[in-house]
Amino acid sequence: MKQSALKKLLIGGIGNVLLGDDGVGPYIARLLAAHYEFEDGVEVADLGTPALDLIDQLTANDAVILIDSVNIEGDPGTVELFRKSDIMRQSPAVRMDPHSPALVDAMLSAEMFGVAPAEVLLVGIRGESFEPGCDLSQPVKASLGEAIAQVLIELDRLHVQHRLRQQPEDLGIWWARISAEAENTEAEKKMESPLLPA
Repeated sequence: MKQSALKKLLIGGIGNVLLGDDGVGPYIARLLAAHYEFEDGVEVADLGTPALDLIDQLTANDAVILIDSVNIEGDPGTVELFRKSDIMRQSPAVRMDPHSPALVDAMLSAEMFGVAPAEVLLVGIRGESFEPGCDLSQPVKASLGEAIAQVLIELDRLHVQHRLRQQPEDLGIWWARISAEAENTEAEKKMESPLLPA
């Protein structure tokens, strides 16, 4: 396998994990980190909901793969790829995602100062629900495999080595545990509530 010429590559999940499908980016980042090993120089990170500080993440790397929920046409769960040129064509006033991490602004600033990464890919997933809560909708859950496959295809294109872990690590998805605990608590309350007479 050809060794990558890239020195540093970032795989970053963008999103608010407390707003339903908005958290799909961090969720996928955790899945990738738990199930795959990558060559030196590859960082997998939960970027949360960055603003212009995203420029620091961009400029520190030769290539960047971002995963985020985006406002695109199609059914919930639709996966669409945006290259650097696609992102740069967006107006700075237009946000490509529900929570506005200012990706376009950060890219324009990085380009203006001549420090933008050579390769940028945004793996966008159309969400269904952005209401407060930690759970992903069923259409978005069904798209996780496709989104991960697109990340791995891009790594192959960039000749970045990766392999499945023999033993997956803990996902570390704390917000999913919060949601499960909340559901269990609610179920326990229902079981403890006495039935009212008819």
